[in-house]
Amino acid sequence: MRQKELRIALVCYGGVSLAVYMHGVTKELWKLARASRALHDDTPPAEGDTEAVYCKLLHTIERHHGLRLRVLPDIIAGASAGGINGVFLAQAIHSGQSLEPLTDLWLERADVDVLTDPDARPLSRITKFWAMPLVYWMLKRPGNAVSSSVAPETRGEVRAKLSRLIRSRWFEPPFGGLGFSRLLAEALEAMAASQASAPLLPPGHPLDLFVTATDFRGRLQKLRLHSPAVAEESEHRLSIGFRADTPAAPGGKLAAPLELVFAARATASFPGAFPALQLAEIDALAQERGQAWPSRTAFVERIMPEHSHSGTAEQVALIDGSVLVNAPFAEAMQVLRDRPAQREVDRRFVYIDPRPDRVGGLRRGDPRPPGFFPVIFGSLSSIPREQPVRDNLEEIERRSRELIALRQMIDALRPEVEEAVERLFGRTLFLDRPTVKRLGAWRAKAQQAAAERAGFAYHAYGQVKFTGIVDALAEDIHAAVPELHPQGAAPIAERLAAHLAAQGLDRISALSRGASPQAIDFFRDHDLRYRIRRLRLLARRLSEDWEDIEASAPGARETARDAVYRALALYFDREATSALGRDFHAIARQVLEQPGLVLETMANRRQLAATDLVVDALLVEAMAPLPRELRRRILLTYLGFPFYDTVTLPLLRGLGSSELEPAKVDRISPEDCNAIREGGAQTSLRGVEFYNFGAFFSRAYRENDYLWGRLHGAERMIDLIASALPPGQLLDPAEVARFKHEAFLAILDAEESRLRTDPGLVAGIRDEVLAKAAT
Repeated sequence: MRQKELRIALVCYGGVSLAVYMHGVTKELWKLARASRALHDDTPPAEGDTEAVYCKLLHTIERHHGLRLRVLPDIIAGASAGGINGVFLAQAIHSGQSLEPLTDLWLERADVDVLTDPDARPLSRITKFWAMPLVYWMLKRPGNAVSSSVAPETRGEVRAKLSRLIRSRWFEPPFGGLGFSRLLAEALEAMAASQASAPLLPPGHPLDLFVTATDFRGRLQKLRLHSPAVAEESEHRLSIGFRADTPAAPGGKLAAPLELVFAARATASFPGAFPALQLAEIDALAQERGQAWPSRTAFVERIMPEHSHSGTAEQVALIDGSVLVNAPFAEAMQVLRDRPAQREVDRRFVYIDPRPDRVGGLRRGDPRPPGFFPVIFGSLSSIPREQPVRDNLEEIERRSRELIALRQMIDALRPEVEEAVERLFGRTLFLDRPTVKRLGAWRAKAQQAAAERAGFAYHAYGQVKFTGIVDALAEDIHAAVPELHPQGAAPIAERLAAHLAAQGLDRISALSRGASPQAIDFFRDHDLRYRIRRLRLLARRLSEDWEDIEASAPGARETARDAVYRALALYFDREATSALGRDFHAIARQVLEQPGLVLETMANRRQLAATDLVVDALLVEAMAPLPRELRRRILLTYLGFPFYDTVTLPLLRGLGSSELEPAKVDRISPEDCNAIREGGAQTSLRGVEFYNFGAFFSRAYRENDYLWGRLHGAERMIDLIASALPPGQLLDPAEVARFKHEAFLAILDAEESRLRTDPGLVAGIRDEVLAKAAT
């Protein structure tokens, strides 16, 4: 059975009240991950909802297409209200807790009457009576914002709530910051009180969460120039990140609850609506709830190192992350490098865009000039949100094109490399069964031959390799002691390079003789990524279509591939900072004074040479029962890797990755979901009214958008699963449509008792689903 991981990096950005729709989408991703875990653990999925449908679909793919697919959402990035959804989804994935409390938060509490600060509410109907002309101008004049953008049946409710909002305090945010933080804390507490199942990622697998915020006052960062030598510039982007290895037991905490509240509150501080977040607000929340925060100092130092170092962290004011929203994609892209892989991986960036057809409340191509509100909302939310997204997507596309070109280069080199390896060892060599000793000797011989064959090019290759190792070591050291250099790992890399140059390692190789003995020792102790690249190339080769092997020895390639991924896991364990020991922080602090001590400690604790012996034993054991031709192809790729690496490493170094598989990008939007109703957001969502604030004024709107979020999420989850099949294999479109129909009905049945504000909502959509199926 071929095994594959569909890994999802989810990006949720702002959309004001359309965050309710995004919650419905993220809930379907959560349910798909639960179904995938149930199938993998051979446990029954939850009945009466889409989990059972997803499990049935995954089982169908396994039975009819020979592919066991596991869905792993392991990177979550968000900004603004989308960041709130990201925080709660990440906690649910990490802990196995239920996401239902967030549904209650959005439906019951995401209302202007609830969010308005008690001190800001008008005391009576005549409060600020002198503001009534403004209220009339805003709400009832011909062509007013409500009449032009709100459905007739809810205009009364919206006008009443908007009147109270306008007559609340002026020149201060109407919504309460502490009250908002309180709601977030209560929802997290409700999640913790729910019955938790097993976490949704494998034990030990890292989960990354990022939300963005905007540091209003900014912090000064140094720039190195020619003249002047150093300049300072204000930086306002702030990324609040969390990484945790998935526990084996349910109910774990991704981070301290107050830190998750801080992140969610900071990223969704919409300018003008909520006050800027300061640490004092979370301290007040902790005191109010009698909740300790022992990790406060470490948290502040980690997310705001410059402010912490300068003693200004308490004065930092954070506003909405969507003001500078290019961070979510960028952060997700950065953590892709060298993530653990236990199986073949299909990496997807999935982003939720609830309304790609509007800017500031106006349709694209609308001949009308933008008015007061469209200009404000467009400049605060839509425009700064969209342009960085385009930049990030173009960067992903560029990287994917370069990776595809690199793979084509490897394929073109293969005949010549395999011929060189066969000449080096002789054809009869591959008739023998390798031993651990033989494999190690063959590998050393192949590396020497590749260096000699490269000639002058080996100097450049060796320098790129050396620099990459130094940079990786510096990054590991900086991760252990970020306070040593708040500006990054570059000063540590410079110190390591100077120390190694003094040891004679500034001259990596001698012409025609390959690496010097000192360089070989250095590579043997520290070149972890070379080993990972070698096994990844072998894993990719084993995933190619070899019909002759499959016909003569079904399952043999899967046995070999499993051994390769187990070997990769050993190196990934060595790469983890936990392999360096709990006391490495104290040792790493000495890097500027004693770089040799730190490097020696890292080499002794990682034990890469010893790990090589274990990996060789794994591969030898796996190759022993394999057919001779398959063993030959494995050895040709494994021993030929030094020849490939001398050509491809400089290109991979530029990409900042050792992964050859390009990432794909999938969008989830009302525009992409036509299985039930066509027309996009305009025909399905109600929160688009009143410049995307509509759902904050009506529970009926929130129920509508949440339900459509689930329906659209289910449609796109099924599309994602179907697209993960190997090349040349497709699900029957009629079968895909049947699964979507089944998922839609499951959602409607599950939500009917909860969504009661509009009695015709569920029944009307059910009629549409049945009518579509009938046609």
